Amino acid sequence: MKAAIFEKFQGPITIQNVADPSPNNHGVIIKVIATGLCRSDWHGWMGHDQDIVLPHVPGHELAGIVQEIGKNVKNFKIGDKVTVPFVCGCGTCHQCNSGNHQVCDHQSQPGFTHWGSFAEYVSLDYADTNLVKIPEEISFTTAATLGCRFITSYRAVVSQAKVTGGQYVVVHGCGGVGLSAIMIANALGAQVIGVDINDETLHFAKEMGAMATVNATNNTDVVKEIINLTNGGAHVSLDALGSQITCFNSISNLRKRGKHIQIGLMTGNHQHPKVPMDKVLANELEIIGSHGMQAYKYPEMLEMIKNGKLQPEKLIEKTISLADVAIELPNMDTFKNKGVVVIDSF
Repeated sequence: MKAAIFEKFQGPITIQNVADPSPNNHGVIIKVIATGLCRSDWHGWMGHDQDIVLPHVPGHELAGIVQEIGKNVKNFKIGDKVTVPFVCGCGTCHQCNSGNHQVCDHQSQPGFTHWGSFAEYVSLDYADTNLVKIPEEISFTTAATLGCRFITSYRAVVSQAKVTGGQYVVVHGCGGVGLSAIMIANALGAQVIGVDINDETLHFAKEMGAMATVNATNNTDVVKEIINLTNGGAHVSLDALGSQITCFNSISNLRKRGKHIQIGLMTGNHQHPKVPMDKVLANELEIIGSHGMQAYKYPEMLEMIKNGKLQPEKLIEKTISLADVAIELPNMDTFKNKGVVVIDSF
């Protein structure tokens, strides 16, 4: 099969012909039809993820067709149209037994713990626990936007923050995950404010449902501006980028008893940010992490997509070929894209 491979961190990405994978007893092989290009892939290429063993094939947001199945797979068959969350659970550990596959003690992540979906085929373990059937109404390209950014935002907004109509919700960082959060919070009736450093991206955030935006580059006091816009602070604020500044601002712009949701990965020099703990204590703030979503939770989200309440396809800026990954992935930290990029040609 063809695959995009890097042999050293921050090194060149090349398209190579490599051996096709084979399934284990509980796993499947997916023929990849579409796969998203995510900033998490950039983090992996940079060397921020300790699970990666070189040489490596990235890619974790995928949709495709079941090509082969292991002998113990019961709920899926060859030809099924499927997707998968980026965190795959083992199905048997304490966390999985409690329904929290997104923090499985033995989790696997395509594109990180093993070769991923920037290839014609990808291997996935514990298929009965992790695969999700894609409704006919949803295209492969749209489904490929769901597996990381959209589901993470969905669970963050719906389950972790428990956003309700009329609340002020602020999203710091309007990349793919931030734009997803804006769309989802708006669909729930929240008053959403997007924060970013790019005017074009902020214009797109308004198209996705933001009632107002703040350009952090042009504003000397982002926290003060948000407190003014929200009449005293946000009920919910999400750091969708993952930096010391956005994390600090997201906590600081909350009203009393507000919730900060950390979605953006905190890596490198951003792993241990300053936290305004005085405000956390005095104002009884909540700080909550959000790490993907369980496969069995997909149906409620897919139903909202089918009936048009959520339209993740609007987040797609462009589609590219597998060969384009060599240029597109290393440049992801320049934030030139104002939406989601999907690979749909192999």
